[in-house]
Amino acid sequence: MSKDKNDYRSGFVAIIGKPNAGKSTLMNLLINEQLAITHSKAQTTRHKLHGIVSDAHAQIIYIDTPGLIAPAYPLQTAMMEAVEVARADADLIIWLVDVKDLEQALYENHTKKPTLLVLNKVDLITANQLNATMAYWKHHYPKLTIIPISAIKNENIDRLIRHIVACLPKHPPYYPEATLTDKPERFFVQEIIREKILDQYHQEIPYSVEVAIEDFKEMESLIKIRSIIHVERPTQKGIIIGQRGAALKKLGIAARQALENFFQKKIFLEQHVKVTPNWRKSGLLLTRFGYPTIPKKKDLR
Repeated sequence: MSKDKNDYRSGFVAIIGKPNAGKSTLMNLLINEQLAITHSKAQTTRHKLHGIVSDAHAQIIYIDTPGLIAPAYPLQTAMMEAVEVARADADLIIWLVDVKDLEQALYENHTKKPTLLVLNKVDLITANQLNATMAYWKHHYPKLTIIPISAIKNENIDRLIRHIVACLPKHPPYYPEATLTDKPERFFVQEIIREKILDQYHQEIPYSVEVAIEDFKEMESLIKIRSIIHVERPTQKGIIIGQRGAALKKLGIAARQALENFFQKKIFLEQHVKVTPNWRKSGLLLTRFGYPTIPKKKDLR
């Protein structure tokens, strides 16, 4: 692989947008791997996640980020801090917008960094509607390159990638060629379990849950995992476990199957549920769970 510093391009590309704009779906498509969990429920993504693509000419480090919201408690503040860190690290910003959403009050293009305005989900509107929407965004942001895509249908993605590479600085690769992500295996275990919680439980439960991996032992043909599902109240613990443990057993089966598919090994999964009061509001616990430290001026406690 030629990585001549005179022509090789490498850089960080932060994917930023409101909840359910399709950021994780887009990153999975761009790296051709199911790294980031995706779900119809809002605020699925809690952490920033690097997905890395390398070839003979460029290395692109995509950064998936939590959906932009006005934070109401410290967990959400920490999530928005992750967005700010990604924005600061980025050489290029993909501002991802649901093509049907014309209200973008939560994000303005106030950075001087190169930015691509990407309109997602164009498969859900007509050609005339798309033309009108493009005109709307060109009027408000005449200096931005605007690219319509459908991540779910893989439409116009090649054009998007060409623009991304053209915007990257000339720089040697930051990671070895085979590197796919910056996260350890334990991170994906907790995310897969959390994804199955999103599938199985409703209302407030998925948002009151944090998954911690207490033990991860990988052997030749088996991985043994011990996980703790943290909830805030005893009633939530009862819902997670279910009558005679039925709900937790169902969750364990779904998570184990997904983990075996991800790791391509047999999985022994041990799950426990623990009441950890107000973990979403504790800066100390959030740091232990791997969230960014909240600057004092942003601390909502």
